[in-house]
Amino acid sequence: MRIIFMGTPDFAVPTLEALVAAGHEVVAAYSQPPRPAGRGKKLQPSPVQLAAEAHGIEVRVPVSLKGAEEQAAFAALDADVAVVAAYGLILPQAVLDAPRLGCLNVHGSLLPRWRGAAPVQRAILAGDATTGVTIMQMERGLDTGPMLATVETLVAGKTAGELTTELAEKGAALMVEVLADIAAHPPVVQPEEGVTYAHKIDKAESRLDFTKTAIEVERQVRAFVPAPGAFFELEGERYRVLAAEVVEGEGAPGTVIDAALTIACGGGALRPTIVQRAGRPAMDTAALLRGRAIAAGTVLG
Repeated sequence: MRIIFMGTPDFAVPTLEALVAAGHEVVAAYSQPPRPAGRGKKLQPSPVQLAAEAHGIEVRVPVSLKGAEEQAAFAALDADVAVVAAYGLILPQAVLDAPRLGCLNVHGSLLPRWRGAAPVQRAILAGDATTGVTIMQMERGLDTGPMLATVETLVAGKTAGELTTELAEKGAALMVEVLADIAAHPPVVQPEEGVTYAHKIDKAESRLDFTKTAIEVERQVRAFVPAPGAFFELEGERYRVLAAEVVEGEGAPGTVIDAALTIACGGGALRPTIVQRAGRPAMDTAALLRGRAIAAGTVLG
C-alpha cells in the first residue's frame, strides 16, 4: 500500500519499521517539529523523524494541519491509508478523509478503556491486571472510532517504560496483520460501557503520596519510570525512586521505620530498591545509605 505514517516518540518507531519491512511504500512521514533538548537546548529531531530519514523517507514536520495548504499537500500524496501512532497533533476531518482507507491508529490500551494521552501510565496506576493495543479507525472524537483488532498483555509489575516498549512491538505487528487483510478485520463500534479517560500526566502526580497504601505507592513508582520519575523530598532535596517493593511494616505515613529506608504508608510499607539523588547516577538503596544515612524516624516530604 501507499502509506502516510504519522508519529513522533519511540513508541511509534516499531510500527514505522514494521511497515517498511512488510514492503509497503511509505510515501511520507509526519512528525512533531524538532524540540530543544539537552544541556545546550539544541533542536533535536523526534525518534520517528530520525528513523524515517534513515530509510530515505520524506519527513514533514508541520506545526499544525489546520491550514488548507497543509491539507492539500497531505491529500496530494494520494495514499491508500494513513497509519498513526502517538503523533501528537489533532487531525482535521479533511486529513481523516484524504486517504482511500482513512486513518488507522495504534492506541496503547484496550479501548474503550483509557482513551486519551497516557493510557499506559493510567493502567498501571489503576492496578489493571491486563492492558493491550487497539487498532482503530480514527474519527473526530478522542479515541472513539471503531476497532479493527486488539491484542492483550499482562501488566504484571512492569514499569511504564517496559510496558510501552512491549505495546509498541505488539502494536506494530498487529498493524501489519490488519493491513495484510483489511477485509478480515471489519470495524466494530466501541461499546458505551467501560469508557475511561487517560488524562495527560501532571508532574505533580509523581510526588509519592505515602497516605495511600503501599500497593498504590508502588504503582506510582512503576507508572513514572522512566519519566517523570516518582520522588520524595528530604531536607529540600528531591530523591527519585526508580524501583521499590511492598513490605510489611507500619507507622505514620511518610515515616522511615528502619535502617533500610522502609517507609510507612497508609497501609503497609514501601522499601525503595533503586534511588537517584539530584544530579547523581541511580544506585541501589544500600549504596545510597552508605553515603547518606537516613535514620529511622525521619519524616519524608
